[in-house]
Amino acid sequence: MTTTPSRTSAQADRLFLSRAVELAAQNVLDHGGPFGAVVVTADGRAFDGVNRVTASNDPTAHAEVTAIRTACRELGTFDLTGATLYSSCEPCPMCLASALWARIACVQFAADRHDAASAGFDDAVFYDYFDTPVEERSMPVLHTEPEGVSRMAPFEQWAAFAQRVEY
Repeated sequence: MTTTPSRTSAQADRLFLSRAVELAAQNVLDHGGPFGAVVVTADGRAFDGVNRVTASNDPTAHAEVTAIRTACRELGTFDLTGATLYSSCEPCPMCLASALWARIACVQFAADRHDAASAGFDDAVFYDYFDTPVEERSMPVLHTEPEGVSRMAPFEQWAAFAQRVEY
């Protein structure tokens, strides 16, 4: 964890984005993917993340997700309201969804999805998936009724559970 430098907001943004790019480049030398990210909270605390997909055999261990996980773990919260996510590359749909779930206020990135595609990464394919009509998508996502149990049972249990933690 680091603290925000005392500079203008635009200067700080460029510094944190540079940090994300540097993390990505170093991660390649550490046998990881070429992606880095930094989450900076509203009060200036910074948390780094790098792509660990191949290192941990976890397809969800993208740099943005690891930075969000680190920030949440260190801060003891799942709510990063007011934070900014700086990424070496345009976040994929999974990483964008993770940022939304974490209540990140803003995402800034350096390279874009087309830059990633030129290096052999297929992030653009995932964006295209959501633009493809449902019946033409490469992976079907099907609504199916379960056998012997109401599909609403978990939600009914949630609504009745007084000790639930809203998120």
